[in-house]
Amino acid sequence: MRLQSLVNPAIRPLTSVIGAEITGIDLARTSTSDIEFVSKALLEHKVLFFRDQELDDRAHADFAAHFGVPQLFAFLPPVAEDVPEVHALSSGGTKPKRSNADIWHSDATFQSTPPMGSILRSLVSPTVGGDTLWANMEAAYEALSPRLQEMLDGMTATHDFKNSSTHRNNPLGDVYPPISHPVVRTHPVTGRKSLYVNRTFTTRIDGLSERENEMLLPFLCDHVRGPEFQCRFTWAAGSVAFWDNRCTQHYAVADYTQPRLMHRVVIDGDRPF
Repeated sequence: MRLQSLVNPAIRPLTSVIGAEITGIDLARTSTSDIEFVSKALLEHKVLFFRDQELDDRAHADFAAHFGVPQLFAFLPPVAEDVPEVHALSSGGTKPKRSNADIWHSDATFQSTPPMGSILRSLVSPTVGGDTLWANMEAAYEALSPRLQEMLDGMTATHDFKNSSTHRNNPLGDVYPPISHPVVRTHPVTGRKSLYVNRTFTTRIDGLSERENEMLLPFLCDHVRGPEFQCRFTWAAGSVAFWDNRCTQHYAVADYTQPRLMHRVVIDGDRPF
């Protein structure tokens, strides 16, 4: 038995608004109390980080299944037939993997039921660079003036698969027609409100004129850039991140030139309201 499993779980927040590093939990051998601890911590800190984990793909998928239904991801093949829930994100040469990952976004908001969250683990990390940032979109919403909050509450925005340059020519685009979601999303567990538009997939705020949309949507999408909403994580082999996709956005910094390999499990979500 690994020593880590004998230690009580502990939390070290990365910032006052988002992100926390968890110690004392072996993700390959979790107990019921461990899962309850992680579930509560995720709701509070939005993204959780675990270091020095010895997970294989099966254990990775099994851990994710404690929090929802792991997706059979439509856009990348599984790493192996016996673990169809796990897929790889990799860059093996001197150019970072981009695929719009270096734009602030929430995953797959073009879907009618975007993912609840993702669990990403590092197998190979560059010695320098390749950090990922997350932003608390509840804090971003709360930072808006009450008058603007009042206006945005109840509005919807269109999200389009083909707005992403890396998705545009994918034949799966026909499966995902443009869809509207609330501009301000309510978290289904906590009831907290968050700003729910992003540059990658949101094309317009419904009901506005073109000129109004050209002014307001870029402002809301750029609002995520405030460092007071963010945390930043430096990867190493064995690191794991688990984020709540319902109330965060993230940004993968494309500043590395060495190989990078991640395995990911995406967890099904529900329709935003």
